[in-house]
Amino acid sequence: MSLMVECTIPKDDGTIASYVGYRVQHDNSRGPMKGGIRYHPEVDPDEVNALAQLMTWKTAVANIPYGGAKGGIGCSPSSLSKTELERLTRVFTQKIHHLIGINMDIPAPDMGTNSQTMAWILDEYSKFHGHSPAVVTGKPLDLGGSLGRDAATGRGVVIATEALLAEHGMPIRDQHFVIQGFGNVGSWAAKLIHEKGGKVVAISDITGALKNTSGLDIPSIIRYSKENGNIKDFTEAEAIDPECLLHEECDVLIPAALGGVLNRENASEVRAKFIVEAANHPTDPEADEILSKKGVVILPDIYANAGGVTVSYFEWVQNIQGFRWDEPQINNELRTYMMRAFTDIKDMCKQLDCDLRMGAFSLGLERVARATNLRGWEV
Repeated sequence: MSLMVECTIPKDDGTIASYVGYRVQHDNSRGPMKGGIRYHPEVDPDEVNALAQLMTWKTAVANIPYGGAKGGIGCSPSSLSKTELERLTRVFTQKIHHLIGINMDIPAPDMGTNSQTMAWILDEYSKFHGHSPAVVTGKPLDLGGSLGRDAATGRGVVIATEALLAEHGMPIRDQHFVIQGFGNVGSWAAKLIHEKGGKVVAISDITGALKNTSGLDIPSIIRYSKENGNIKDFTEAEAIDPECLLHEECDVLIPAALGGVLNRENASEVRAKFIVEAANHPTDPEADEILSKKGVVILPDIYANAGGVTVSYFEWVQNIQGFRWDEPQINNELRTYMMRAFTDIKDMCKQLDCDLRMGAFSLGLERVARATNLRGWEV
């Protein structure tokens, strides 16, 4: 199901502005639908639909009881004040409240949205349906959010990387990593890899890129980034061209920023042995083929970045139980789910004699198809 709504709000200067919002629900054969809400100028129906489908397969691979959904508003959040964002979020919630729900469709933060956005959705939804903390995930802790959620996607990426490397007889310690993107996912992945003894030799964000072949001082860079909003002027590492980051020699390349960064123009120059897709769809099909021929092992996004939605599931469960788990329990459960999913993907790869991407998608499709058949729905 797809819904497109017009959201009209008064701006702070007294003018009226209209924005188009979307919510796409792809599949609910395995449980209520789950997917983020993004605020971005380029949000459109095709993008939202594709991301909703991706969530269906991702939740199936992680084996959590959800289907796929996605939503968004075509706007530039940086050009709106906090009060304007709140008005927009509340109007959007008023238009979609009948579609979402604890056992129907559970939104979460995505690009351009955050825990505050989820707090506004929760409050507005509760005006129609009563207090319903489980209607969204990624909430502030004070409103029923989960411990460990902020680090979840990055932590899941590191657990997935550990599983992949262990399959090849390699630990994280002393391996060389390059990470493109130093936002929430990239910075948490870098921090946890550093703590495990891995050497992060190059990183980038939207402002620039840094390199140190002996290993970057990740804790200092994280502190600098929080204080300054960027990494480009950090002086205790070599500044490099961000365009060259993907070509740096390393054991593991982790694209953790935008989609489509690995393509036919640059894939042949990649010098990593492994690629762990922390971003959504960072490798286009032509690059996938080139890299496979080079012997590069790619861990696909629908598994590698599933840590976020897995801990969102834990948040939903805690809200329904009315009982908060402690952070070690959440991190241990996340490890269990991620390691079990990797084993399931490897079993599918052996069964089909295929690579990890085909194995992961086949696993997701099989689980959705099985649930669909068991319900008596036509495939």
